[in-house]
Amino acid sequence: MKPNVQIPCRQSLAISLAALTVFSGLVTTPATAGGGDVAAGLLGGLAVGALVGSAAAQPRYYAPYYAPAPVYVPGPRCWLEHERVWAGYGYVIQRVRVCE
Repeated sequence: MKPNVQIPCRQSLAISLAALTVFSGLVTTPATAGGGDVAAGLLGGLAVGALVGSAAAQPRYYAPYYAPAPVYVPGPRCWLEHERVWAGYGYVIQRVRVCE
């Protein structure tokens, strides 16, 4: 059983147009050279091909994405205090950072 294969829209459009071109060539009718029928068919085919090609090749518009504004949160309030600390042989006064 084959897995599902997804084909992009442009590729499937191109494949279907190619298949339509091939199969329309198989169904032939006798062509007459009078009255400009062949020239009209060629010009019409070129016009339709130009329209389909330009529609498939257009760049797509995507709305611009704006990131949300940054939120600034103040950090904790800190200060230095003097504290007596045991240094092994006696107390010394050291500056210690204290934050809320």
